[in-house]
Amino acid sequence: MRIVLLHMPWGAIDVPSLALGILHTAAARAGHEVEVRYANLDFVDWAAETAGFGVDDYEYFSEKSYFQGAGDWAFAGALYGDDEPAPDFAESADADSYFEYLATNGASEQEMALTRATRALAPVFIARLVEEIAADPPDLVGFTTTFQQNTASLAAARLLKQRCPQVRTVFGGANCDGPQGAALHRNFPFLDYVVRGEGEAAFPALLAGGDLADVPGLCWRDGSGASTANEMSRRPLPPAAILTPRYDGFYERLDASVAAGWVDPKLVLEGSRGCWWGEKHHCTFCGLNGSSMEFRSKPPADFLAEVLTLAERHQLLDVYVVDNILDMGYFDTVLKSLAELPVDLRLHFEIKANLRRHQFQLLGDSGAAQVQPGIENLSTRVLRIMDKGVTGCQNVRALRDAQSAGVSVTWNYLYGFPGERPDDYESVIRQLPVLHHLDPPTGAGRIAIERFSPYFDRPELGFAITRPAFQYRATYRLPESELNQLAYVFTAPPRGIGGELAERLGEAVDTWLARFPDSRLTYREAGGRIVLVNTRPGWDWRVAELTDPVEIAAFRLLGQPRSPAALAAKLPGGAAAVEPVLERFTALGLLFHDGDSYLQVAVESDNQVLMRMRHRHGPAAVLPPGPRTGTGTGSGTGSENETEEVLDAVPIG
Repeated sequence: MRIVLLHMPWGAIDVPSLALGILHTAAARAGHEVEVRYANLDFVDWAAETAGFGVDDYEYFSEKSYFQGAGDWAFAGALYGDDEPAPDFAESADADSYFEYLATNGASEQEMALTRATRALAPVFIARLVEEIAADPPDLVGFTTTFQQNTASLAAARLLKQRCPQVRTVFGGANCDGPQGAALHRNFPFLDYVVRGEGEAAFPALLAGGDLADVPGLCWRDGSGASTANEMSRRPLPPAAILTPRYDGFYERLDASVAAGWVDPKLVLEGSRGCWWGEKHHCTFCGLNGSSMEFRSKPPADFLAEVLTLAERHQLLDVYVVDNILDMGYFDTVLKSLAELPVDLRLHFEIKANLRRHQFQLLGDSGAAQVQPGIENLSTRVLRIMDKGVTGCQNVRALRDAQSAGVSVTWNYLYGFPGERPDDYESVIRQLPVLHHLDPPTGAGRIAIERFSPYFDRPELGFAITRPAFQYRATYRLPESELNQLAYVFTAPPRGIGGELAERLGEAVDTWLARFPDSRLTYREAGGRIVLVNTRPGWDWRVAELTDPVEIAAFRLLGQPRSPAALAAKLPGGAAAVEPVLERFTALGLLFHDGDSYLQVAVESDNQVLMRMRHRHGPAAVLPPGPRTGTGTGSGTGSENETEEVLDAVPIG
């Protein structure tokens, strides 16, 4: 069988599709002829030539506007036809209402104009793409749909089915999980099949031509054309069945694209699926993992071999590991082996924030240039509401220890949780200048209600779900009952802090982003003293020394979060020494405190600025929030060679 697998806009352009790479392996093993076509790169090249489309334009749809649905709305005209009236039962929103919604959610005039212009372009692109496929039609065309790939994929499948009725169309991906996939199949009759859940077993079984009723999770049509949805498998794939992806052709295609001048190519791999923390404590707002939370990881030797083999095959050092959480067993196996090998990989991992200093060091030594620890808030009360299993001080410790190990951290500050109080944020906002030398969040935002999250499934936690988010009504011509099954993001009355305090938090985060490139707070122990160097603008000292034995002991003890009572139990001088030390350290901006816990926030001095993923682009440049996986470029700021400077330091205060 001849198969074409399509990766539509707005899939990321710097990495191949992991899903299609895996399906390529699965179908090729079964003896089928497989081509993976990166239609997202086709769109980039065509739109750049015809409309001057640039990287910022593409990233607006692929990165920035997911929760407003601009990418799907832009291709909805290609799916339905803007001149066709909506059916009576569909409560579709008109374009003016949608743009009011975008403006309310922070879209600029330029971004709204881009969205309108892209909607006008989209039908022409879809027609060109389908014309090329129809010129030599395959037996089957498969689409992976994640984030904002739904309407572009639906538009191409619809037109392809009109042109070539004999070509079978298949959908799969995160947008097809659970009831979403069944709703897609029910409402779009040009879809022959929808694969729900993991595709390694279901897709080859579908291709084998057996009894469709035996394929777990498959949505298919009977002789009358009626949609049938098989029950999804209750047992996730074992690690041995998780296939290594094939990325044949992607990097050559990227090299030939205008996008080669926009992005740096990366490998994308997975070592595990599910979440070992979520199996025990499902974070209340998290909709990841959908219908399969069970954690499974590849044997360490197999994953290590996969990383090294694909890096050598494609001659790439940047590796994005998409696991929701790193297998803790990989520290003494995969990471230790990578640290000992003569390779210079640059890895991205998602981790839990309560790692200790030596674990961050092993991450750094293994090549982990960037981690995403799921920090999301710095208040222990709010983190408990979220069921994160960490404290505010532990999250700050993660930021500090990662920087000490030369590892960059990516995170977001979230708010809007039922039961949170203003003082959970007031205290943090006052203290953020203390942290300006640590990796800032990419932004602050109110949480969204996602399908599969405890907030969606358990209204007793505080959210009364009203209906799918507005963008679904603006995009799809479907009745509300079907949108309820298709949607991933839902609306509910806001909870937690109000708008004024949320605005102050956002402004404080923006200030952090602006000051981070020129801020540092580092320390070094030398000759029986601790020498600190500070460039944060909130303090007027440059170099300070700790020479008093009590202060040195306290500084070391506060490397871990401690209460005043716990500090007094270990500090020379006992309780009488605690208050003066805390007062002096607070005056110097050395402490973050949350509730009854205190933590020193100075980073071990080791040329951190030169290792940062984000640098200053020139004098007084303001660093904007970056994409989820992006990094800045440019030269470092200031001199970070502190050896002579700190040893010549003089005491302050």
